[in-house]
Amino acid sequence: MSSKLYVGNLPYTIDDQALRHNFSAYGSVGSATVMMDRDSGRSKGFGFVEMGSAEEAQAAIAGLNGMSVGGRSIVVNVSRPKESNSGGGYRDREPRRSY
Repeated sequence: MSSKLYVGNLPYTIDDQALRHNFSAYGSVGSATVMMDRDSGRSKGFGFVEMGSAEEAQAAIAGLNGMSVGGRSIVVNVSRPKESNSGGGYRDREPRRSY
């Protein structure tokens, strides 16, 4: 099992420090990052936490998944690698032909 966790349904007011604090009760926290929108600078409502070990990650999932944080029931589970996005992006297109 991985020690990297996905944390979803976060309140938009939570920051990296508060996220780290919430998870530190379950072990050592290597990193805690709330994902932010590039344009607005506002939280996207999810983040990632890297725990010190797989056991600590499992303890954090058991203790925090479904817990109310800032009035929202957060989702905590093992982070899965990002799937490749081959859904017709710019690089997947044929080059334009000149007329």
